[in-house]
Amino acid sequence: MAHAVVIGASIAGLSAAQALATKFEQITVLERDSLPAEITPRKGVPQGNHIHILLAAGQKALGELFEGIEDDLTEGGAIQIEPGADMAIFRFGSVWPKASVGLTILSFSRPLLDAVIRRRVAQLSNVEIRQGVAVSGLVGSGEGVKGVKLDGGETIGTDLVVDASGRGSRSDRWLGELGFPAPETVEVKIGVGYTSRILKRGQGFLPEGMGVYVLPTAPDKRAGVVLPIEDDRWLVSLGGWHGDYPRDEESMVAFAASLPHPRIHELLTTAEPIGDLHTRSFPSSKRRYFEKLDRVPEGYVATGDSVCSFNPIYGQGMSVAAFDALALRETTDPKEFYRRVAANLKVPWRFAVGGDFAFPETTGPKPRGIGLLNGYSRRLQLASKDDPEVRRAFTAVQHLVEPPSALFTPSIMLRVLRPRKP
Repeated sequence: MAHAVVIGASIAGLSAAQALATKFEQITVLERDSLPAEITPRKGVPQGNHIHILLAAGQKALGELFEGIEDDLTEGGAIQIEPGADMAIFRFGSVWPKASVGLTILSFSRPLLDAVIRRRVAQLSNVEIRQGVAVSGLVGSGEGVKGVKLDGGETIGTDLVVDASGRGSRSDRWLGELGFPAPETVEVKIGVGYTSRILKRGQGFLPEGMGVYVLPTAPDKRAGVVLPIEDDRWLVSLGGWHGDYPRDEESMVAFAASLPHPRIHELLTTAEPIGDLHTRSFPSSKRRYFEKLDRVPEGYVATGDSVCSFNPIYGQGMSVAAFDALALRETTDPKEFYRRVAANLKVPWRFAVGGDFAFPETTGPKPRGIGLLNGYSRRLQLASKDDPEVRRAFTAVQHLVEPPSALFTPSIMLRVLRPRKP
């Protein structure tokens, strides 16, 4: 095929461009933001100042798209972490014992990952990245999409449009203008917010290892995370559900002091800060069901947050974007692509929404049986504290390496349902 246009130089957009590079003679990536030459957050990625986690399965998927990307990230300063052995995880009243879970991930800042991927895509001879360009609509008919319109009046003809413009995608209006129905949209309101700060990382790591997770047990809503990133820095994020999060320096310190594990507060009040605080709110998780449409336009697909934007606390978005890109590498047929996207989303969406409905303030369509599943999930995590086999299975499913059925085998269920103290 001749030409593909990708809307958005996000992780999803750049991964899509990489996936399509062997299928199309020319690919044009259109980005309304200015793309920095240096490794720094940019306006178009407001969450770029905050912690980002690439799940183990997502890291593997990016490695399939960009061969050797793990080496590129490591050369840029990313730090390898074994989640069970290198992290202090506090939940259900205590720090979980260290245990090898057989998985490793890389810890880095979002700007580093953006820069590494953007550099890779820019090196492709048939890809052009145009910045400072905004798309105002689609060109086509009732048969399908044939191009895009830019704010400046320019029209670009294309064989395929990939909408990676994110959560705020205007696809409903754009497709409606061509006579196509909008996909069903579901929102689960969670009122999540978080404030982050970068700190100087001195010699060595924390006494507990390479990072700290403090996770809430409902009805408590407060969480805290510390991870090491490149250039000898800590990235600290403190946040919570339904409006319970800090919004300035004073409240951030008080919030850290309120957590049941003291390490984040100690680090926040002793390490040297670098730069300003950054606060971000996330009102709801949103899912667009393109796969349910009776009429799907040819020549157009949506990907990444344009289809589904998750509660960022679960760290699933970048991984799912990489899965979508792998699906796009296999097929550009919209119906088949959306079928594969729906399969990619089934587990992480249920995992995230299920976790959010542990809080009674959460509103929106509740998945069937979520109460029973949340009850089992609580027992599963309690078992993971002291049972290495359950811990390995739980972590593998959490990182999307294994299907949820791995948590319902007879041997795991016997371990999970064994009576134990909270």
